[in-house]
Amino acid sequence: MNKLPIGIQTFREIREEGYCYVDKTSLIARMADEGKYYFLSRPRRFGKSLLVSTLAAAFAGQRELFTGLHLENHWDWSRRAPVITLDFGEGILDSRQRLDQRIRRMLDIQAEAHGLNLQQEEAGDRLEELILKLHTATGERVVVLVDEYDKPILDHLHQPERALALREGLRNLYSVLKSQDARLRFVLLTGVSKFSKVSLFSGLNNLTDLTLDPPFATVCGYTQGELESTFTDWLDGVDLAKLRQWYNGYNFLGEPVYNPFDVLLYLRNREFLSYWFETGTPTFLINLLKTRRYNLAALDRLEAGETLLSRFDVDCIEPEVLLFQTGYLTIRHQIHQGGRIKYRLGYPNQEVRMSLSDALLNALTPDMQRKEQTQDRIYAALEADDPEGLHQAFHAFFASIPHDWHRRNDIADYEGYWASVVYCYFAALGLTVVPEDVTNHGRIDLTILWPGRAYLLEFKVVELSGPGRALEQILTRNYAQKYAGQPMTLMGMEFSSVERNLVGFEWQRLPRTPTAIPSTPQSPVRPHSSDAQDNKQQ
Repeated sequence: MNKLPIGIQTFREIREEGYCYVDKTSLIARMADEGKYYFLSRPRRFGKSLLVSTLAAAFAGQRELFTGLHLENHWDWSRRAPVITLDFGEGILDSRQRLDQRIRRMLDIQAEAHGLNLQQEEAGDRLEELILKLHTATGERVVVLVDEYDKPILDHLHQPERALALREGLRNLYSVLKSQDARLRFVLLTGVSKFSKVSLFSGLNNLTDLTLDPPFATVCGYTQGELESTFTDWLDGVDLAKLRQWYNGYNFLGEPVYNPFDVLLYLRNREFLSYWFETGTPTFLINLLKTRRYNLAALDRLEAGETLLSRFDVDCIEPEVLLFQTGYLTIRHQIHQGGRIKYRLGYPNQEVRMSLSDALLNALTPDMQRKEQTQDRIYAALEADDPEGLHQAFHAFFASIPHDWHRRNDIADYEGYWASVVYCYFAALGLTVVPEDVTNHGRIDLTILWPGRAYLLEFKVVELSGPGRALEQILTRNYAQKYAGQPMTLMGMEFSSVERNLVGFEWQRLPRTPTAIPSTPQSPVRPHSSDAQDNKQQ
């Protein structure tokens, strides 16, 4: 049984030490045949470094490593190109000086491996010198591979001045590549984000972007077929449907793929846990969503234009772009509007939906212990099909938030706050939730699908709509018709920005019916109503 390559990013080690390897070399052959300058953006822990290592081995002519792979018989092994690899993935570079030192050190190591000595001091000049000397010494054009090209900048997005200084240093470095065109055979830059060409690749405007290029959609990550064929010996007893639900779903305009990091750790541990999410805390992203006052329930149905998704820079950061490029959202559908292309975004899988919702909930609430207790109460109420239990859990939670927290955080002053908190509680429990659930009569604010029954929720802020309107809207618009045929509970939740709490809670249970759904509040099933005073007495 081949070993699981957990944390192994070196192609030679994987091939020589008996690790499982998903053969992506047909795509490498296509890249080499069809172009010269490439750019690829993928989320962290997605196999970019292994791709770079595989390319380096191929161009260096290390044929023995490709035995049995597609590339073995689809590559000109008579040519060996000198390869320069720059990897910015390790450590945090906190100044332009440290960046330049790191670049010079990487270049010096590779120059010494070829018996060369570099004289130029400035980082860009040193790269140019190495390219020139390698080309002269070997008579072959040089391959340049840059891994995590953007990490020095991304590490400092919360410090724009420092990020801009680092961006300037990287721009000077990458600008060298255009002037060396005649001495270059192949160039690839990989990273998480896609900075605008003007800001970071000034002059290098001939990069072919593979990020959303359908033929290369699976160049990183595992397809379902690759998972089942490469890891056959590890899949005994694995629930493939649940594995797909938890870790598949990343879509780059082709077949959906798994995050390799999740798959490997699950196969080793046999526990469905948030392996990928826990390797990096998206603090900057969460703070950005708070600052922009996003309705977090809307994250699973965002739409973004083609231009927006490719527009990213230190001084122009849109949440939709950051969510997509970092892997917290993926493409669900491609929409054509005349000559325009738009994308409908959503969570890729259960891991991301649960984990990001939980992290956002932590940011929206001041007391982690109270949050955990509330989650337990919510789950118990759903399990017992107890709407009043849900009411009490949410009312007690909002009542527990100290006044001083509200004074220091104005986030609760916007309408989407209440819906965001309720949504995150349900989503963080791993439940099937449908925000803005579309019907032919309008949109249900939130639908929760529990095995054998459904809960339909409508949210209102009484200062904006008046009391008693939430449940009324569900009934008058006949939202329940969408789920006819199964038991349902309709719930109207009304919040007050003045009281800072859930001040109205009405619910009505509908039995399993073929098609007949009550459409007015005068239904034979009387709504249950509670107000803030009732809850104080409970």
